[in-house]
Amino acid sequence: MDQPRAPGCTSTVRVVDFIVDHLARSGVRHLFGVGGANIEDLYDAAYFHTGITAVLAKHEFSAATMADGYSRAGAGLGVVAATSGGASLNLIPGLGESLASRVPVLALVGQPPSTQDGWGSFQDTSGRNGSLDAEALFAEVSVYCRRVLSPAHILAELPRAVEAARTGGPAVLLIPKDVQQGKVASAPVERIDGRRYHTEPETICAALVALDGPVTIIAGEQVARDDARDELEELRLATGARVATVPDAKDVSAGADLGVTGVMGHRGVADAIAGSALCLLVGTRLPLTARAGLDDALAAVPTFSIGSAEPYLSCHHVHTHDLRTSLAQVTRAVRERSEPHGQQTSDTAPAELITPAFDGVGIRYRDAMKLLDEALPDDADVVVDAGNTGASAIHHLPARRAGRFVVALGMGGMGYSFGAAIGMAFARTNRRTVAIAGDGAFFMHGMEIHTAVQYGLPITFVLFNNNAHAMCVTREQRFYQDRYSYNRFTASRIGRGVASMFPGLAAEDVDTIELLPYAMSRALATDGPSVVSIECSADEIPPFAPFLTPRQSISIAQKDESYVTART
Repeated sequence: MDQPRAPGCTSTVRVVDFIVDHLARSGVRHLFGVGGANIEDLYDAAYFHTGITAVLAKHEFSAATMADGYSRAGAGLGVVAATSGGASLNLIPGLGESLASRVPVLALVGQPPSTQDGWGSFQDTSGRNGSLDAEALFAEVSVYCRRVLSPAHILAELPRAVEAARTGGPAVLLIPKDVQQGKVASAPVERIDGRRYHTEPETICAALVALDGPVTIIAGEQVARDDARDELEELRLATGARVATVPDAKDVSAGADLGVTGVMGHRGVADAIAGSALCLLVGTRLPLTARAGLDDALAAVPTFSIGSAEPYLSCHHVHTHDLRTSLAQVTRAVRERSEPHGQQTSDTAPAELITPAFDGVGIRYRDAMKLLDEALPDDADVVVDAGNTGASAIHHLPARRAGRFVVALGMGGMGYSFGAAIGMAFARTNRRTVAIAGDGAFFMHGMEIHTAVQYGLPITFVLFNNNAHAMCVTREQRFYQDRYSYNRFTASRIGRGVASMFPGLAAEDVDTIELLPYAMSRALATDGPSVVSIECSADEIPPFAPFLTPRQSISIAQKDESYVTART
């Protein structure tokens, strides 16, 4: 069988040189990973290429989240590289997050030499002779997965993988070491266009034009991925819609007066939908964490969807991989065929969940988030981790007017924020990135702070230290009568600890709310990375609907101008 070959070329290059050059030509500027014997040739190629910077992580999971954060930041395709065996398996949870959240990522995974397949080689994952089958495993966490069988195959497989990832999700290439070292023709390969869907939004246009009543829009993460914020705002103005966002898309609409949907969201959203003549989902599948409390309202109102994937609820869906173009089409149709809609926006803040009063030791979540809101610059990028800390940030902390607000709810992997913040800092220079995480997440993957130190990145890590896996403690209290706890830690002083570990790192512990503004001012003024560890309590109930009674879950309108969805 003939192998693919670039026509008209006589010179050859190593496969790894071809890979790095093709990525650079495709706009990739950074790749993230951890070295090892079966990926070292790729690092060698990156070292000698002026267009690519290889960033060394401390753990492969974090390298994958760096690529994920880099991609979410709008820098283009995120690329992660890892060696074989356990190192490659460490990529799985990070790629699972990118798959669930439809984030474009390319994973280049080294494999032992193909001549050793099935012969009991160290870290054999060829699937032969009873060995672990890496292709079958990675196929489950990717939109495209191939084992590259010969040097010549890379000419077709790499462009295909890049295009598959760009449709939304991770693509994986498993490349044996001997294939990496092989030679291929040096001519660049033409870009392969992936599958594209023809968008026909006429049904949505017709419904909006004929509408007699208010509109509610629920905006999702694809708005950010497609950089369609301006187009969403134009549609909001044309329809007079009220807007809510899903939790991992807080930054996509400055006009999102309804706040956030779902289990960590604002309860006025359901009332707004119930009072609407039409609900439009834009760029979201509306998973359960974002849909909780909305099913009855959505079932009673005509609901339409536009985006790259069908939502989890039944409704009329228009498929598009280009929300910028599609939303502009809808807006033009609305403006051409109907009178301008009166604005339905509200001048009150999103209605907060009511959490039980807490008078124990430590700083309250809401108080800390209020001061963070006052301290963070308007162009800061915010990356939020899982747990009680994440629930509080999603519910209470507004997105910055000119910054991103990223939270990973696809898999909810603890420790995501440390790597993602690093990837975002590489992607979006000349601004401060702020990672918000709990101590549980820190103990899992917080050593990536060292990576921020190594590269001098402008990241402030705000750590809420409650000496526990606090969401698990809350579950023990709520559902197991608080008879025991497996989830409380021996007390630690994280700020003092990392300052001692990493000489020169600006880091401190904050015990009282009065000291937090000064600590944040010092941290944000630091040229490189900084750490602020806030002492709080695992016994405070966060704004998380499953932990609240029905009465507490009922929304209340609070006229507090500090708590809007985006600062204006």
